[in-house]
Amino acid sequence: MTISGARFVPGIELSRILYEEAVQPILREAFPGLPYAAARVGSGSEVLGFDSPRSADHEWGPRLELFLTAEDKAQHGEHIRRVLAERLPKQVRGWPTHFQESDDPLDPVGRMQVTDGPVNHRVGLYDVDAWLANCLGLGSSEVELGVRDWLAMPQQRLAETTGGTVFHDGLGTLTDVRRRLSWYPEQVWRYLLACQWQRISQEEAFVGRCAEAGDDLGSAVVAARLVRGLMHLCLLLERQYAPYGKWLGSSFGRLPVAESLGPMLRGALAATDYPVREAHLCDAYETVASLQNASGLITPVDPGRRPYHARPFLVLHAERFAQALARTVSDPDLRALPLVGSVDQWADNTDLLNQPRAVRAAVQAVR
Repeated sequence: MTISGARFVPGIELSRILYEEAVQPILREAFPGLPYAAARVGSGSEVLGFDSPRSADHEWGPRLELFLTAEDKAQHGEHIRRVLAERLPKQVRGWPTHFQESDDPLDPVGRMQVTDGPVNHRVGLYDVDAWLANCLGLGSSEVELGVRDWLAMPQQRLAETTGGTVFHDGLGTLTDVRRRLSWYPEQVWRYLLACQWQRISQEEAFVGRCAEAGDDLGSAVVAARLVRGLMHLCLLLERQYAPYGKWLGSSFGRLPVAESLGPMLRGALAATDYPVREAHLCDAYETVASLQNASGLITPVDPGRRPYHARPFLVLHAERFAQALARTVSDPDLRALPLVGSVDQWADNTDLLNQPRAVRAAVQAVR
């Protein structure tokens, strides 16, 4: 049987209802005094607030993460899973709590389905340290994070870890680690801003050079890369972790600057000739440069467009902002690094970013 007719409820709200009306009473009765945290965090569009009825087609629905101490998880974890499978309600607000697993290796996801028997639920059990190790490659929630720890954590994973909602925290560790990871330390933030400006400086002249060489498609592709870089830069300036590509535009659209900057970025993407493309990009550069000046992080730098040396291309010379920010970085470990930034400023392959050990090894290799 498949679901039909259920009214869409934002996933975070559905998780709250699942916890308050079902999971919490079951735990209180079957495991009295057991300390735990209950949350909806980690992967899933609802954690970032971008879910919609479309999300219900896979791994969306009444879901919850339960965090226990490592000892309690080892001792009680399987028992808790069995009790929840037997005692959870079959539906929450019309949405099944049972997830039918797919036997298609090319589509290995669970989908909600009504059942008469025990539910194959999506109440996951974790301990905080093991969860952090899997998500971010961190060894312990109590260890002080170093510079390279921060650079090795993809922003999407940081957004998943600090997003969503904690409904109850009888342990305290989950709330504490989410607070510690809520944003970069200021020195790391300044360094990452410098690196993002440096990325833009690397390609801003190529829009004109490609067009001059008769490669309008190449010019448009470079412009699109620069638009993406500016969106990431705006999120950094507004202290918002950037999600991966599917939600980048949605996340950018929530920023205060999006109303004025958005038409410039769309104009650059829609342009069919170089002069129009360049004009929109330069408008965008000046807008974001002014936003950087207003941040108070640097002595203001002239945000106006200018020629690219002796060539007839208008650019910002974004390296001026990179250098101004780099001069404000006093941390010796950061000052010793080139302006390459965090892992997702130089790699955007999702399969790589989902391998914390490989990412940390790559970051350690940067000199």
